[in-house]
This record gives sequence, structure tokens and C-alpha cells, in this order.
Amino acid sequence: MSYGTEAIPPPDVPTGGGIIKFQRLAETLPHHGFRFNVLYLGSSSLAPDWREAVTRARSRGAIVVVNQNGVAYPAWAGTTTDEINAPLAELLHQCDYVFFQSAFCKASADRFLGPRDARFEILYNAVDTTRFSPPARPAKPGLRLLLGGDQFQRYRFETAARTLALVHADRPDAELFVTGRLRFAAEAEAAHQAEALLAELGIRDRVHFLGPYSQVDAPRILGDAHILLHTKVNDPCPSLVIEAMACGLPVVHSMSGGVPELVGDDAGIGVASSATWDADTPPAPADLARAVLEIADHRERYARAARLRAIERFDLAAWTERHLAVFSELVR
Repeated sequence: MSYGTEAIPPPDVPTGGGIIKFQRLAETLPHHGFRFNVLYLGSSSLAPDWREAVTRARSRGAIVVVNQNGVAYPAWAGTTTDEINAPLAELLHQCDYVFFQSAFCKASADRFLGPRDARFEILYNAVDTTRFSPPARPAKPGLRLLLGGDQFQRYRFETAARTLALVHADRPDAELFVTGRLRFAAEAEAAHQAEALLAELGIRDRVHFLGPYSQVDAPRILGDAHILLHTKVNDPCPSLVIEAMACGLPVVHSMSGGVPELVGDDAGIGVASSATWDADTPPAPADLARAVLEIADHRERYARAARLRAIERFDLAAWTERHLAVFSELVR
């Protein structure tokens, strides 16, 4: 196996995005930079020299497989949409096989990269449900909401903050924990904007910034929370959501992208939004707050359903076995 990179970072190094799935698969199929007969590339983690990697793979008779995540679309990419999508389309239509991370990923690729009608399947991301599991200790007191991942778009953080302010009116013990970096502006400016918003809402002492975290830290951070508040719209197939469910966290999310496929009807509550390809419009904070309070009143039921769904649908062992089966057949 080659994952088209110099090395796969170890689990104790903070990272995110598409490389996490390769970290997990590399435990069974280690990365080899030079000796390989399968080149496995992730659409969201392509190295600048991916074309050279494909050429090398073809020259030695290796197969090329793509794990297709999301695509660029006008709401966030604007006039650079076609420029970003061009290499994704090029790779998608020349590889030997494609794993689409969700039905939404397939639909968005069809729309923006061109339909692929053969040699593909939908395979959701996965989680090691033995590592990511509900904590043995009793749940911490209060109502602890988690906004996970890195905060690339201001609306994700702002929507979560405004949701907390409304929840706090009913639940004075409610808090929001924010992971990753605020990356919607330069570091100092993003921090200033966040502080100003929290002061305006009167919730500065109820919001805690945890910073970047590694896969080693992730189960503890998830285990300390009560509900995952996932405000991103059109999210293709976030591993964060699957990890949260494995740890027994119900999910409050936008009814857009691939997240509804992951959460289903019992592991959380989806909230309608008017998001389109042309506008990333999150759900209204008032609607998200109602969903948070509904889950808080029945958290144990939702938590059990979330854990069960992760075990039944997204366990790492089955995901790894499927990769092994496909790779073996393609190599033969």
C-alpha cells in the first residue's frame, strides 16, 4: 500500500480531515513509499505531486483507488470552484475504483465532477468502537455541548455560540467546548471576533476553547461531552460524527450533506436549513436550541441509540475487511 504521501502521521499527532481514515487503515495495511501494488488516494488529502504518484503506480502495474469525499461548490469556493474541482475530476475518471464516503458524496461528485457509472461503491467512514466508546466513569454534571473539528467557517462557530446562548436561558448549567483552531480569519482577528461575539451574547464564561487534538485525545474529549453540536452544512461524511456516536454522544446537526445518512432517526436530531450549492446557510439557532433541549431531556435513550448505530454500521473491522476484499480482487 501507498497512500500517496511521505508518511502517515502517528495517532498522537494532531491532525484532521482525510488523513485520519488512512491512519486507521494503515494499522492493518502499512504505508510503503516505494514497494506497493495499491495506490490509495484521498480526494481531500491529495499531495501536490499526486499525478507523479499515479504515473509511478501505472508504470509498475499498480492499481489506483480513490476515496472520494466532498467537492468544491460555489457557496464556499466561489469563482475558484472549477479550478479546485478540475484535478478531482481528472483523478476520479482515471482511477481503477472509487469509494464514495456517502450517497451525498456520490451525488455531489456526479454534479460537479461528472458521473462515474462503474467500479465504485458507497463506503462510509469508520471508527474503532473499542477505542471510541462511552466512558466508564459517570457522566460529568451539567449540559456540555461540543463543537468539534477545526473552525474554518465563521458561521459554524457563530451558530453554535448563538445556540448556546438560547439553551443557557433554559439550562444555566449549559457550556460549549470548542476544539481546533479558529481559522475563519487571521489568528488574532478570529480570536477578536470570537471574543466580541461571546461578550455580546453574555456567555464568555460558558465557552471553552480546547485547541487542536490528536486521535489519542479524541475519545477523552468526546467522553467529556453530552451532545455533539454539528453546525456545518453540506458536510460530506465527517468522521467526527461517527466518533461521537461511538462514544455515546447524540448529534444535533443540519439536515444537509451526508450527516443525516450517518445519524439516522434515533441517534440525534436533524434541523432543517436552507443551505444550497450557492449559499451555506446553517439552521436557525432557535431550532438547534430546541433540538438540544429535547435531547437533553432524553439523553440516555439517544446515547444508547448512537452507540448502537456506530457499532452496527460504522465499525472499523468491517470497513477494513471491505477494503481488503476490494484491493485483493483488483490486484488479481
